[in-house]
Amino acid sequence: MNLHSSLSRVVCTTLVVAASSFCAAQTYTVTDLGTLSGNNYSVARGVNSSGEVAGAIGSDKNNTSDVAFYSSGAWTNLGTLGGNSGIANAVNSSAQVSGYSTQSDGTYRAFVTVNGALTDIGDLGGGSAVAYGMNDSGEVVGSSVTADGSNHPFLYLSGTMIDLGTLGSPEGNAWWNSAQGVNKAGAVVGTSYDAQGNFHPFIWKDGKMSALQTLGGTWGEGYAINNKLQTTGIGYTKGNAEAHAFLCGGGKCTDLGTLQGPLFTSWGFGINDSGVVVGYSDFPGGYHAFVYSTGKMKDLNKLIPSGSKWILEQAFGVNNAGQIAGTGTHNGQEHAFLLTPQ
Repeated sequence: MNLHSSLSRVVCTTLVVAASSFCAAQTYTVTDLGTLSGNNYSVARGVNSSGEVAGAIGSDKNNTSDVAFYSSGAWTNLGTLGGNSGIANAVNSSAQVSGYSTQSDGTYRAFVTVNGALTDIGDLGGGSAVAYGMNDSGEVVGSSVTADGSNHPFLYLSGTMIDLGTLGSPEGNAWWNSAQGVNKAGAVVGTSYDAQGNFHPFIWKDGKMSALQTLGGTWGEGYAINNKLQTTGIGYTKGNAEAHAFLCGGGKCTDLGTLQGPLFTSWGFGINDSGVVVGYSDFPGGYHAFVYSTGKMKDLNKLIPSGSKWILEQAFGVNNAGQIAGTGTHNGQEHAFLLTPQ
């Protein structure tokens, strides 16, 4: 959960027909985003086109976390809505962030920033909401409690929070239905229960919610969507035997596998317009962050310098330049990181 390292590039030669071409394993520089005085950890959740990062900084000693925004080499502490915890989950190209925070009574509230200040965006009638995704137009998605006590996914635009409905989840008994990502056209990805109690990834666009059938199992969750309507998340395999990150688009869903083979789990949390997916996978003793590109899942820990004293645990966001934001441990301390392709 401010180190710049140079990386060596591994070059391979491939002969195709009578011509030779060169390929190189993508490597990354890693920037330790650090924290601020009085705090001992930082986390990253989203990254925009300029490499600015949304997340949180906090103190284990005081059991607090504050909404934070990283830009120009430093964190800005944006505080909370009055409670002792908050996090920014997304940042857009205008450096506007969204996320959620507790109030002084412990209630969770969704926010966007307006002129750098956290602004509560309301709820669907049940008094609580959380935000997870945002696009460059400032449209925000998340989950809110409704008047009957259900959780429904929402889309917030033009000052109004819209209830996106569900895939048939019983009203008053809907434990968790949530929107997680939104693209520039306002298409939304998330997770919803159906009338039988099964949970599925969904896409909501043109006013209609549709379930995604991903990897052959009954269950799944959707976490991110790009501007080409490609999505990622976690899907269960046939018989719900295992759960793996997926990449869906053009009517096809690809099982991204795991870093450790069968009986392990992976989650896809971020996707860019090139279809590059980032997330994390079970690993002995914890998690390792991954990047999926050119048809293969790769452990990000193998793509940074050996001896860096980093364990990259979770990757959450990737921009179109290929920069990746996430959280890991550096010298044993939980810190946010930003990886930049080299």
